[in-house]
Amino acid sequence: MTENEEKIEAQEEINEPNEKKEENKVQEKELITKEQYDELDDRYKRVLAEFENFKKRSLKEREGLYNSVLADIILGMLPAMDNLENAMKAECKDENYKQGIELVYKQFKDFLEKHGVEEIPAVGETFDPSVHEAVSSIQDDTKGAQEIVQEYRKGYKIGSKVIRHSMVVVNS
Repeated sequence: MTENEEKIEAQEEINEPNEKKEENKVQEKELITKEQYDELDDRYKRVLAEFENFKKRSLKEREGLYNSVLADIILGMLPAMDNLENAMKAECKDENYKQGIELVYKQFKDFLEKHGVEEIPAVGETFDPSVHEAVSSIQDDTKGAQEIVQEYRKGYKIGSKVIRHSMVVVNS
């Protein structure tokens, strides 16, 4: 072997461990990068889940706020609705006037239905303190126990939220 060949061979022997070291360094970097990727992926998934929960919670809060505001507005309108019902029950000689009252009442009722407001059923139903308010009681053997026999004022609800309780007379 010539001197040059020996130098080249010696250089290759020196380079081999360096190449292995570099390969190890690359593998370590890849391993670190993989661990970092897994950590970032996990953090991303957690943040995404938290954001989805936030969106759902915000939507629910907005709907609750909307229903609350709507209930307050409708609660203010219910006395006018009661007065229209009483006006329809009163005797009137002018049929056109009576029809006008009925049309206004129907418009109110349609408005309430459009916004999800329902009347709470009362007469003939069993008394439920969560939706009815008992103002008096009577003793009638022909009616069932806790049966509502008369309604003084209609009750209304939006979904499951009671806007105004029904004022009723209950059989005891």
